Amino acid sequence: MTADKNLEFSLLLFRLATVAFLLVWVFQKLLVPAGAQGVFKTFYFSEPPLALIAAFGVAQLLIVLAFGLGFLRFWSYGAVIIMHAVSTLSTIPRLMDPFTKPNALFWAAVPVLAGLIGLFLLRDRDRMFSIDARRGR
Repeated sequence: MTADKNLEFSLLLFRLATVAFLLVWVFQKLLVPAGAQGVFKTFYFSEPPLALIAAFGVAQLLIVLAFGLGFLRFWSYGAVIIMHAVSTLSTIPRLMDPFTKPNALFWAAVPVLAGLIGLFLLRDRDRMFSIDARRGR
């Protein structure tokens, strides 16, 4: 593989792995909305109605699918960064206390956020299996 193809393949792998990572949270909202409601109560200090959580899930699903397909890369990649940044920032108290179980696990979100920012910066090079790249965007 050439260096360009290696980069494109690496970006594709990260994009698809991120889709799998985010779909866990999307499907929690859609399939186990009461569990997602508990997450909101713990980290966002609100308890939205189950219908609103399902609506969040549908909106997130559309964003994650666009992201996974490389569609509207500026907007979908940016939206994924914002979604993940909000969820990561909501765990700051746990990040500041990493040695209390299970807080060390929350640190996994930090390199994912950094990787998403890198993917956003390299979005024009993320062409493999990308709708935008096929459309010449």
